[in-house]
Amino acid sequence: LKGILDSSNERENEAETIDNIRKGINFKGSNLWVLIFAIFIASLGLNVNSTAVIIGAMLISPLMGPIMGIDFELIKTSFRNLAIATIFGILTSTLYFLISPLNEARSELLARTTPTIYDVLIAFFGGLAGIVASSTRLKGNVIPGVAIATALMPPLCTAGFGIASGNLTYFFGAF
Repeated sequence: LKGILDSSNERENEAETIDNIRKGINFKGSNLWVLIFAIFIASLGLNVNSTAVIIGAMLISPLMGPIMGIDFELIKTSFRNLAIATIFGILTSTLYFLISPLNEARSELLARTTPTIYDVLIAFFGGLAGIVASSTRLKGNVIPGVAIATALMPPLCTAGFGIASGNLTYFFGAF
């Protein structure tokens, strides 16, 4: 059992891993523009009730960068950049929902207004999977899977919908 679970021979160079995480936590320039476009795509997906579009937005989104960078050494920078991304995400989705002619809260949007402990557990174990994958040479498709499983984009868009529609229950539920 120890031999099967031992991943020490797959470990990536620690300095390289930390350097890659550092590069992914900054939100300026193209990273911020990609976030804004991904928020518009996720908001559209929520508006038209399209799971495929929402999943696409989660794959495009660079939000995993600051989340993966949340360790003791990088925590200040990671939280600052996650806050910047969150603010831009909510502002962008609020703007979108203010100008969108579709203003009905559909099932994809409503599903993100009442989080449960299971959502927290999914994010927690997804984060652990991301940490393990980031520190090994055999990264595979774990990071996109973690981005989808933790589903960061739709709640930010739903919070923006809550602000745009004046429904603070939606905002606080999603946020």
